Amino acid sequence: MVPMGEFDLLARIRERLPASGARTHLGSGDDAAITVPGGATATSVDALLDGVHFRRDLASPRQIGHKALATALSDLAAMGAEAGEAYVVLGLPADFSEQQCLELLDGMTALAAATGTDLAGGDLSRAGELFLAVTVVGHAPVPGELVQRAGAQSGDALVLTGEIGGAAAGLELLDNPRSEADSVLVKRQLEPTPRLAAGRALARAGATAMIDLSDGLGADAGHLARASGVKLEIEAGSVPLAPGAVALSEATGRDPWWLLSAGEDYELLASVPANHLEEATAAVLGEGGTALTQVGEVRGGSGVEIRLPDGRLLEPGGFDQLA
Repeated sequence: MVPMGEFDLLARIRERLPASGARTHLGSGDDAAITVPGGATATSVDALLDGVHFRRDLASPRQIGHKALATALSDLAAMGAEAGEAYVVLGLPADFSEQQCLELLDGMTALAAATGTDLAGGDLSRAGELFLAVTVVGHAPVPGELVQRAGAQSGDALVLTGEIGGAAAGLELLDNPRSEADSVLVKRQLEPTPRLAAGRALARAGATAMIDLSDGLGADAGHLARASGVKLEIEAGSVPLAPGAVALSEATGRDPWWLLSAGEDYELLASVPANHLEEATAAVLGEGGTALTQVGEVRGGSGVEIRLPDGRLLEPGGFDQLA
């Protein structure tokens, strides 16, 4: 079989792309995309590299494509934005076939269809390792409807969507297969779900600050605390941990509290005025079908305090990209 060239592969990719969304006047195929957004936009860039953010020996091309778009969209969820356009740069190593590239794209297009995201363009290049750089653009009617990390106020309730620890436990199962491996945990690692609906619901319910949990609860809470100039007090016993992750920790002799510093769950941590807590909880459950749990409070001061049920303090930790 004759290897496919760049332009033939791009043509096959464009054939697989769905029709452009309402905001896209000109999508993939020209020198640049043309969009007519209106209102306010939120833009984020996420990069994923083989061996750092995923491993080709553990994830299929379709799962890699899904995860790359999901992690980028999670940043829009943290702003309370509606998903809009995505632009994808692919670095393809010599041993990554044209068919694998198309399977990777299929993982992206499936998630794009589920989230209302328009794959509006991108680029590809030969590379030493497989990498993806995904730029996403989200939308809101006015800038004030987008939630930042800065804005948490003393007295706010600190809330968390869903449960955490599942992704880290899934990675542990992939690295050390067990006969009773929990497929739910593995899926949390390989195919995360961006909480777009929950983010929009929290924004409408008056969230004052928000961040997605990519690096771990301890680390990401620290980012929010610094941006807002406040102290976050977290009650570890109130944090919903994935039951399968707790069971795996206990079976392998690990203290389940390590899960509080594990990353890649892509849940949302937000501060909400105490008098809006009931409204926010109902809105997140009603719109996204996701549970919202109060895990602590915002206080005056600085830093993050994680208190265990026995009164001991747990050092906030998390993933550092450059460590």
